[in-house]
Amino acid sequence: MTMLDPNRSNRSTTGLRPGLLAELDASTIDVANASTLPPELYTSPDVLEFERDALYAKEWLCVGRAEKIPDVGDWFTVTICDEPIIVTRDKAGDVRAMSAVCQHRAMQVCDGSGNSTTFKCPYHHWNYALDGRLLGAPAMERTEDFDKADFGLPQFQVELWQGFVFVNMDPDATPLAPTLTDYDPFIANYDLADAVCPGTFTLENMPWNWKVMFENFNDGYHANRLHEYVQDFCPSNLTNFPTEWSDDAGVIFREGGYTMMDGGFNATHQAIMPVFPKLTDAERSRSTFALVPPTLCLGTAPDQAFFFLVRPTGPETIDVEIGYIFHPSALEDPLFEHKLKLTDVGVQVFVEQDSDATAKVQRGLRSRFAPRGRYSWQEESHVRFNRWLVQRYRSGQPS
Repeated sequence: MTMLDPNRSNRSTTGLRPGLLAELDASTIDVANASTLPPELYTSPDVLEFERDALYAKEWLCVGRAEKIPDVGDWFTVTICDEPIIVTRDKAGDVRAMSAVCQHRAMQVCDGSGNSTTFKCPYHHWNYALDGRLLGAPAMERTEDFDKADFGLPQFQVELWQGFVFVNMDPDATPLAPTLTDYDPFIANYDLADAVCPGTFTLENMPWNWKVMFENFNDGYHANRLHEYVQDFCPSNLTNFPTEWSDDAGVIFREGGYTMMDGGFNATHQAIMPVFPKLTDAERSRSTFALVPPTLCLGTAPDQAFFFLVRPTGPETIDVEIGYIFHPSALEDPLFEHKLKLTDVGVQVFVEQDSDATAKVQRGLRSRFAPRGRYSWQEESHVRFNRWLVQRYRSGQPS
């Protein structure tokens, strides 16, 4: 099997423009004095190209839920920053991830999802095992010094956290879980690894940069301003940042306090699905909103968790896969499908309002008058995200 070399690339890495890193210092100081990031970080093709190597080739990327591949031979594919990835469950029952690029002529060997014992490239029928080994390569017997063992699908590191599958293209990457421990106590009583996700839906080519998406998801400042009436039960002034930021953290999160217990993001303002039974009264009176950059946005409410998987398709476009997670007892309710529709309709109200706002933010960032603005205390999460980002920009900048 071949482990991917993160330095192996057919692209040149030019890095950020001279002087830009120094300009970012103003975005990483305390929130009372910090300025927003430079607009070019959200619009420049060169910045996204830099991020492909500095972030996406080195960070832990959330690709979906492990329950999506429950059985041996189950697989699905996902593309993140032009890297097609296969996620599968091998013969030993372990989750694996590997490049979907055939090591013959670079065709994608499979797409979508399914169940199979091997992956056969449709172009020339090179055949790969579930663990990526090259099993067969027709008519290669006359090719000198050809050894099938040298042409397996490049393998990625895999780590499971709270039922989510994360992959890392860097064989030397340090484990993910130790960087998320600050958030673990806030979601422990959800038992998300044993909860259920009945499916996801994907919004394609949404017209804003991935960082705009992350900022909006974890922005307490707009909570009952943009979402006036529909989110008045979880107002901006009850935003709380329960832990101090650590440079070693891989998660940025906040609490959104409720004005009542068992609130819900729907027209009733009340939880619709069964409340997770282990939650304390305090946990039933808040949501949490967490970022595990650069791909996962995860939130909680008393009766559900919800997640957005963010995948750049360009410097100003993304695909967003959205899913809900419920306590297993929710599926036993004869009215589950009807309640799911009510839940989804409620979320769609927020999605529509946020989509309108983020599209207009992206449009504004292209303006010659786009600012480097100032933050409210309710936007502390943005400064923490900036610190996460700038650390990696500095590490990824060519010397």
